[in-house]
Amino acid sequence: MSSTTSSGPSLREIGRDAVRARITEIALDLFAEHGFEKVTVDQIAAAAGMSGRTFHRYFPAKEDVVVGEPEQWGEFVRDAFAARPADEPVWDSLLASFEAFVDLLAQNGRVQRGKVGMRVLVSTASLRARNLEKHQLWGRMLVPLVAARLPDDDTALRAEIIVQAALACLDVAFTTWANVDDDTTISELLERSFAMLRPTG
Repeated sequence: MSSTTSSGPSLREIGRDAVRARITEIALDLFAEHGFEKVTVDQIAAAAGMSGRTFHRYFPAKEDVVVGEPEQWGEFVRDAFAARPADEPVWDSLLASFEAFVDLLAQNGRVQRGKVGMRVLVSTASLRARNLEKHQLWGRMLVPLVAARLPDDDTALRAEIIVQAALACLDVAFTTWANVDDDTTISELLERSFAMLRPTG
């Protein structure tokens, strides 16, 4: 996700996003064919017609091709949650925030490549670790906002539990979607996941 001016993204930002998308497409194809661990940055760069040094201008490491931009996406989800009505149930606000995130991925053309990326992620220990780091980062962003909307005592503990459960639903929805061959969407799986854990009290 790129920063924008009041008139939208600049030509430079559009060009950068296009290059990142192309590198991602090439890298995911290589990961899927050869395995993440066996593919080097130099191989990705060569397939994309650039040097390894140029690759690093767009991605710090090959893991970032799969994991993406967790801090920027986390900020998007946090802001989406903050914009929800204050009297809306917290669980519904988290679901709506994650649905907005999924919509953002679709707008950026990332969903089409998502299945390959998720399959690579769940099959690679280092990527699963990076995904856990993403959960921790998003948790730190969301927990204070959730806690501020909870009544009674133990709000910090309850907020942590609620946010981590919501992140687990998000992860399960993406992982399940990546491994099904029908037309089920991430949003459908996300809603079903949240419905199974929806608070009743």
